[in-house]
Amino acid sequence: MFSDEELREVSGVKRVQDYVEVTCGCTSHTYGDAVGRLRVFINGYLEITCQCTPGCQEDKLTPAAFEKHSGRETARKWKNNVWVIVNGDKVSLYKTVLLKYYNQVSKTANNGSHRSQNGRSCHRDEFVRCTKCNKERRFRLRTKEECRIHHDALADGNWKCADLPYDKIRCDDEEERGSRRVYRGCTRAPTCKGCTTCVCFGCEICRFSDCSCQTCTDFTRNAKP
Repeated sequence: MFSDEELREVSGVKRVQDYVEVTCGCTSHTYGDAVGRLRVFINGYLEITCQCTPGCQEDKLTPAAFEKHSGRETARKWKNNVWVIVNGDKVSLYKTVLLKYYNQVSKTANNGSHRSQNGRSCHRDEFVRCTKCNKERRFRLRTKEECRIHHDALADGNWKCADLPYDKIRCDDEEERGSRRVYRGCTRAPTCKGCTTCVCFGCEICRFSDCSCQTCTDFTRNAKP
């Protein structure tokens, strides 16, 4: 995700398989520093585990929620107010490389490329269970090709891990942790369970005129010419 050079002076760096974790904090003029651990995922998601007190139970906070939890008086500016320690100094997140993937996702969301041409909502990640090992596997639904792969897998009563074309996954490979499965690629909230931003009830990206299933047939029949 990040090179050693990019993170060389950042304090508390820990590299895990699907994220990078660093020490972070937010300063309140009233309560002082609230320290936490920031996780940066390659899909743009940011989450913070608060360590402001030994007994604090706040976990998986968004940076904005962490900022509010810290008691920061000028909230709603988390990019400025949440900091990491670089070469011994507190540096605002927006001045670091740690927002690289977050900014990429935000830019995509703002320019509308996550929406289909007719303005319908984007498609969040979905899961299909392998009929051989009974493990759930993630499907990204960003393009028409990816949507078709998921559509066909869902319709296949004998779908197996080996059938996934773009990831070399075997039944022996571990299933995604439950804590990761809640992240579904919604552009509004990382743990969204389905909202008007990420739920699509049919569009030209996820419905197929050459498919004879009832869902696609109904959409094709009712779609405007």
